[in-house]
Amino acid sequence: MEDSQQILEVKQKANTWRAEMWDFIKTVLIFAVIYFIIKTYIAQPFLVKGRSMEQTFSDGDYLIVDELSYRFREPHRFEVIVFHTEFIPGGAQREYYIKRVIGLPGDRVVIKDGTVILYENNGAIPTELDEAYITDGIKTISPEPIDIIVEPNKYFVLGDNRGNSSDSRSWGLLDKSYIVGKPAVRLFPFNAITVFSKERFIESN
Repeated sequence: MEDSQQILEVKQKANTWRAEMWDFIKTVLIFAVIYFIIKTYIAQPFLVKGRSMEQTFSDGDYLIVDELSYRFREPHRFEVIVFHTEFIPGGAQREYYIKRVIGLPGDRVVIKDGTVILYENNGAIPTELDEAYITDGIKTISPEPIDIIVEPNKYFVLGDNRGNSSDSRSWGLLDKSYIVGKPAVRLFPFNAITVFSKERFIESN
């Protein structure tokens, strides 16, 4: 009788252990699916590498990139975006750049004498950009003169640190299909935690 009772207890413990393990596996799977959905469609972490966006972003800044907004609207002028680089000579599929949108589809962008001049929608009135987000005294120099009309679904992008940035001046327009998203939050360094908006991008830093 005692042997039967012991066997029953062992079976019950085994069943309990299996149930707990299955609950644990289900929990892990659910979290894995949620993480995959969030990372693929909503937001993902991004580590800034290099100095091309100083003084807005610095090497080592840890960002959360909003991947959702551009599924419902187009990028705005002066927004900072993160994108894939495989279309750039020497770029890798899993490498990302972070730059600022200057020219929208239909715009004419001219770089002349160290200044960015914009003709919105290829209009007749030029606007010399007053770029508060770049360091005073820095000029926008290009290896070759630039006078380009931005094609549909493409963007003209520049790094804020104009003397140390690989951008549309050297490799041309950015196709929208390569855009991942825009920085939503800076989580590190801790003394610079920031929630970003279009206005903050324009005014920074």
